[in-house]
Amino acid sequence: MKRILVVDDEENMRHMLSLLLRREGYGVETAEDGQKALERLQESEFDLILCDLRMPVMDGMAFLEAAREKGVDATIIMMSAYGTVDTALEAIKRGAYDYIPKPFKPDEVILTLKKAEERERLRRENLALREELSRRYRFDQLVARSQAMEEIFRTVERVAAFPSSVLIEGESGTGKELLARALHRLSPRSEGPFVAINCGAIPHSLLESELFGYVRGAFTDAVRDKKGLFVEAHRGTLFLDEVGELPLDLQVKLLRVLQDQEVRPLGGQTSRKVDVRIVSATARDLEAEVRAGRFRADLYYRLNVVSLKIPPLRDRPEDIPLLVDHFIRKYRAALGVQVEGITQRALARLMRYSWPGNVRELENAVERAMVLCEGKQLDLQDFRLQEEIHAFGSREESSELRLKPRMKELERRLLQEALKRTQGNRTRAANLLGITYRALLNKLHEHGIAGRADEGK
Repeated sequence: MKRILVVDDEENMRHMLSLLLRREGYGVETAEDGQKALERLQESEFDLILCDLRMPVMDGMAFLEAAREKGVDATIIMMSAYGTVDTALEAIKRGAYDYIPKPFKPDEVILTLKKAEERERLRRENLALREELSRRYRFDQLVARSQAMEEIFRTVERVAAFPSSVLIEGESGTGKELLARALHRLSPRSEGPFVAINCGAIPHSLLESELFGYVRGAFTDAVRDKKGLFVEAHRGTLFLDEVGELPLDLQVKLLRVLQDQEVRPLGGQTSRKVDVRIVSATARDLEAEVRAGRFRADLYYRLNVVSLKIPPLRDRPEDIPLLVDHFIRKYRAALGVQVEGITQRALARLMRYSWPGNVRELENAVERAMVLCEGKQLDLQDFRLQEEIHAFGSREESSELRLKPRMKELERRLLQEALKRTQGNRTRAANLLGITYRALLNKLHEHGIAGRADEGK
């Protein structure tokens, strides 16, 4: 039920409008002037306000301005028997939705209210759509509907505004860098650079110069000055992927930079202030690494101010249909194929697989299947050549739910049981199974089952 506040100094007008609006299904309250109306707005929320222009104590224009200053979100429609075009325009300029001249017919009021409701509905839908599009942009490559991932998204939105260090934990292929990029896009540093380095992909001997830079002559091949990644990421975000791979001596230097917010290039004599937010990621259990003495505890706590743990894909199979659809749309244009979707049986099979390579493995599987697919729907045979689909056999055979293979297996077992009960006599076995002798022979041949020659059949 939409709630309306009627503001008018004439009791007869308040009474008439109350009867009319209640008959139309609205919840109605009234006020005799603008001041009383403001008091009502402090006590209750309203969807619509019908307000007279000329009233004692506080007139309609003064009420309109006061309501907007207080952040009242209700749609306000002005009414008056003394209005002109200029008055109507002035009211709308000050925030009114519309203006109704008195005297008016009941249908005019109802029509104006319905139009206002439709406008408000469209405004809210547009706002919701913009928020959804904004959210999709922020998390555009992180496709998920699972509760665990939604909670991670909410956490990212909450912590993005702060400069605190964030540690993202998760298995390889879960999307740690994508989450780091989303965190950067949502932060006040979004206009600044996002600089990423994989600490496990660069030789330890080169990591220090990559991070901190060097000056000319610092070593044999240093023929010119080189900015390090900390300087490149100034006023932005530095993403340290696989931070657990850092050697201990470099961990000490990284800790010093994080504490002092200063970096000194190799061979340099002076330090430079840097303003960098650190987002790191690891597939290792850093707490275990700390206990084993392979990772410094003080650096761990410095990096792990906020922790985000991305669950593996096997723990959120409800995200797989959404991801498959996303990858099909992504590669349909890139590959120039006509694939539009995936069959239910193939999707069910994908949802039963454990995906040790997580989302990255699923993406590769879908891309290869689209290359192999000859129709418009991906099916089991499009995945059959791939190693990961054969690995479904790691699950118990009883997990197979498709009818045809299960019926074949049941038929084989019944044939073997019938021959066992009849000591291999095929005639009696056929009678026991309720099929003809010739049908039994065909089925035994099909399943590769032998029965002894019958005597006196």
